[in-house]
Amino acid sequence: MSAGIAVPTGPATPLTGRTALVTGGGGGLGRAIAGALVADGARVVITGRDEVRLKETASRLGPNVAHRVCDVSRPEEVGSLVRGLADEEISILVNNAGIAGPVAPLTEITARDWDEVFDVNVRGVFLMCRAFLPAMAGRGAGDIVNIASVSGKRPLARRTPYCASKMAVIGLTTTLAAEAGPLGVMVNSLSPGPVAGPRMERNFRLEAERTGSSYAQAEQAFVSRSALGRMVTEEEVGEAVVAMLRMRGLCGADIDLSAGMVAR
Repeated sequence: MSAGIAVPTGPATPLTGRTALVTGGGGGLGRAIAGALVADGARVVITGRDEVRLKETASRLGPNVAHRVCDVSRPEEVGSLVRGLADEEISILVNNAGIAGPVAPLTEITARDWDEVFDVNVRGVFLMCRAFLPAMAGRGAGDIVNIASVSGKRPLARRTPYCASKMAVIGLTTTLAAEAGPLGVMVNSLSPGPVAGPRMERNFRLEAERTGSSYAQAEQAFVSRSALGRMVTEEEVGEAVVAMLRMRGLCGADIDLSAGMVAR
C-alpha cells in the first residue's frame, strides 16, 4: 500500500456515505481492502488483535478510518465490538481476518493447530456475520464479503487446515446468501490466489525447508500453476472487493482472483 490514500473530493462514488467494517485490517490484505474502500468514498472501521498495527494503518489511511481491537474468534469480544459500534450504521462487512496455519502433512498436524485455524478462519466469519447481519436485515440492505481462497477449491499439499477452512467459508457464504438475500443483504465471497507479500514468503520458506528445495524453486512451483505466471497483489484484492460491491445483482457468488490459478 502506498502511504497516502486520497479521500475522493469530486462526484459521489457508489460507496459514498456508507460505513464498512473490515476484520484483520491492521495490515496486508485488510489494509489494502480498507484503502480501496476509503478511496471509493466509504468510512471504514478496521479491527484486529494488534492495536499498534491498527493505529498505524488508521493513521496512514486518513481521517475516514477508525479502529477497534477485536479477536473475531471470541464471542465476548465480538459482542463488545457490536456495542462499541452502536452509533455506526455498518452496511458493509468484509470478513478478512485469517491465519495461514501449519505447513505440514496431515499426520503431523495437531488438534490444537487445526482448531486455531478454524477458530479464526471459520468461527470468526460465523460470529461476525451473526453479530452484524440483524441490523442490515432490519434496514433491508447491506453487503457481506467473505475473503476465502482458491486453496479452498483445489488441492494444496501440506495445507489441510487452511484449505478446509476456506472451503468452509465458501459453503457458509452460499448458504447465508440464500438466507439473507431475501432480506436485502448481499453475501458473496472473494477467493484470491497467492497474494504477493509476507504470508506467501513464509509459506515458500517453509515449503522449501520441508521439501529440501530452494526458496526460488518453491515459489516457482507454486506460481507456475497460474495462467498469468504471477501472484496477485494486495491492491488488486482491494479493487476486487470494491468491484463486487458495485455489482448489485451479485449474491451467493464466489469470485476467483487468482491470475488464472483455478483455470489451470
